[in-house]
Order: sequence, then C-alpha cells, then structure tokens
Amino acid sequence: MTTWVLDLDGVMWLGDRPLPGSDTAVAQLRDAGHRVVFCTNNSSERVGFYEEKLARFGADAADAVISSAQAAASLVEPGERVLVCAGAGVVEAMESVEAVITMASSPEAAALAAGSDIDAVVVGFHNSFDYAAMSVAVRSVLGGARLIATNDDPIYPAADGPAPGCGSILASIERGSGVTAIVAGKPNRPMADLIRARFGPDGVFVGDSLATDGAMAAELGWPFGLVLSGNIGAGGVPDDLDPGWVAADLAALVAQRL
Repeated sequence: MTTWVLDLDGVMWLGDRPLPGSDTAVAQLRDAGHRVVFCTNNSSERVGFYEEKLARFGADAADAVISSAQAAASLVEPGERVLVCAGAGVVEAMESVEAVITMASSPEAAALAAGSDIDAVVVGFHNSFDYAAMSVAVRSVLGGARLIATNDDPIYPAADGPAPGCGSILASIERGSGVTAIVAGKPNRPMADLIRARFGPDGVFVGDSLATDGAMAAELGWPFGLVLSGNIGAGGVPDDLDPGWVAADLAALVAQRL
C-alpha cells in the first residue's frame, strides 16, 4: 500500500468546479489498495468544509484532510495570544491548541497591538483583508510578535483564473514590518512533520505547482506527480522531470501509474 497525498486546488477542483475524473481517480487508487489523503495550503475554511466539499464531489475524505492552518498551529503554544489575520480555518486550528485568539478585524486588536500584547500574528488567505487589518498586524510584529504564515503562495488557481493568494497578503505585512514570516504550510518543515505524523513516512505527493507541491515532495523525499490542471501548463514542465509522473490531470496521472 502506498499513501497518495493529493493537493486540492488545481488537482481535485477549480473553485466550485470539480475537475473531471478526479473522483474516479481517487476511487481507482483506493480500489488498488492505496491510501488516499488530501493536503491543502488553503487555510480559509475549517477542515470539515473541505471534507464535505470532497464528499459532495464524490471523494470520501473523512479524517483525511490536513491544511496549512494546522501546520501553523503547531508553531503556537497553548495560552499564547494570537492575532488572527486569516479565515475560519486558522481560527479552528488556533482553538485546537488553546491559543487566545484576537481577530485582526476586531475593535480590541488595535489596542493590543499598541500595547505589544500579541505573542504571534498568524496570516492566512481571506478575502476580507483590508488596510486596517494590515496596520494592526504590522504594529503587532513591530511590537515583538512572531509573524507566522500558513503559506506564501502568491496565487492560486480559482475557477475564473489565477487569483492572489496568501502570499500576496503576507507580502504587505512583511514589507511594512521588515520581518520575514515563518511559513508553516507546503513546502516547509512544519507541514512535512504534520504529514509524516498523520500519514506515515512514505508516500507519493501530487500537486499542480512545482514551487509548492514539487518542493513539498522533495522535502518529504517522495515521488512527485505533477498535474497540468491548475497552476502549470505543458509549457512550464521542466525537462528533467520524469514524464511518467506528469499528466494532464489526476485521472490521467492515475491511469499512467496503476
């Protein structure tokens, strides 16, 4: 049995549109005796949201999803006061480690930032990010808070095309504070440690990004399957990548490897 760890955006779906054949490919892998689990850098939603979305698209994912929010939570201690500049997924993850949460958009955030009462600022993708939240986050970091990011992906593949990702939000806070964030999600060590702890030391990683998913596979020391249904088209495939691990989409990749 081999554990296949699959990215979500660009592999299983684009926005609210499932990628054709992805559900069948998951079923084929499981029928062949492989374990199939999912790993996403998208921390905007709670884990249950991704489990339910996968189920709606035909892939059972009960207790089979990990996110960059959980990787970020591994860097926070119980009782620390965390300024959350992120969505519901980060809130859930911080609650799981018993952090004291203050939302960057809340009325109390500015006062806490001014008083240097924040231990860590955690940044994740959320489409409500604004100047006020950026200001509070920057002031908290300047006041001594650690800067943690769920990921630094500059873009992600949305249903209507490339869209600014968490890295684009993070860049403004890094620029304003002059501090480089500790990045927890793919392809960094906190996520690698989380994957190994949850799913074991060996497997295959499948994704649509060389910089994120390909580097994650390298960090894990696993084979990497590149699908061309998300961030990268055929023209972006490097010459040194094994063509047996490159395919138009997940369905085609699974057909090649089984």
